[in-house]
Amino acid sequence: MKTPQQLQHKPVLLDAVLTLLSPRAGESYLDCTAGYGGHAGAVLKHTRAPESMTLVDRDDMAIAHLKRLKEFQGALFVHQDFASAAKRLYADGTQFDMILLDLGVSSPQFDIAERGFSFMYEAPLDMRMDQREKLSAQTVVNEMSEDELVRMIREYGEEPKAKRIASAIVASRPLYTTTQLADVIERTVPRRGKIHPATRTFQALRIAVNDELGQLQQTLEHVLSLLKPGGRAAVISFHSLEDRLVKDFFKEKSQPGYEQEMTLLTKRPISGSTEDVHNPRARSAKLRAAVKINIREERSTPHANQSEK
Repeated sequence: MKTPQQLQHKPVLLDAVLTLLSPRAGESYLDCTAGYGGHAGAVLKHTRAPESMTLVDRDDMAIAHLKRLKEFQGALFVHQDFASAAKRLYADGTQFDMILLDLGVSSPQFDIAERGFSFMYEAPLDMRMDQREKLSAQTVVNEMSEDELVRMIREYGEEPKAKRIASAIVASRPLYTTTQLADVIERTVPRRGKIHPATRTFQALRIAVNDELGQLQQTLEHVLSLLKPGGRAAVISFHSLEDRLVKDFFKEKSQPGYEQEMTLLTKRPISGSTEDVHNPRARSAKLRAAVKINIREERSTPHANQSEK
């Protein structure tokens, strides 16, 4: 079985992230989903002497790995979900020059079979990013009502065959492993093309187990307060539900006028399918970014409208 140290994690859209965050010496950096340190390490190299670096992750394997890396010895590590961490930092009055959220699941989480994120391996239905949490995919699959399963798979997985899949899951209970669930779905919705028919259901389960959309919504509420004037925020999302939340947030905060608080750095999202052609897991990635304006200086000369049409 592979360990996190044996696995390679290539940070998604790294060059674009560095361009948008534009790290400079003496600046502070908050990585809300630090993972295995790919983006943070690159930011550190560019700043050389950052004022501070705060690395947040709810995955204990990721935090343990980061603490072993010499380059992060001066960093503050926060083993917590990013919504709770953002709330705590906001309460403390902490502000940063750069904030990054790289949403979704990291490569090591997918590749460590026992984590249960992938149907490519036989493993318990787990999918918890934070192993301290009680709710697992196995609990959801075996205890959620059929109507709730339909709603979850349809809403979070954007799966048009949600009702058929939910009915098959209920009829096949109990289900304990990733491959058991994947087989039930494949028998119900036969494979057509390259994408496995269980892909959207597994996505829906992961989002539900980890409250990914709720986490994102709560964190976005604190982003402006956590940024210094002139501070840059970048978010990498991996499915349309996340991207919609990010797009709407940045669009609302960048509307020209007296209440404008940000300026968009990306009129349209930067796509991983074009920027990271050699990284298959980046194909669905979308990067959006914005900068917090200095309100005192910007009120009299609002920025031109850069909102996405």
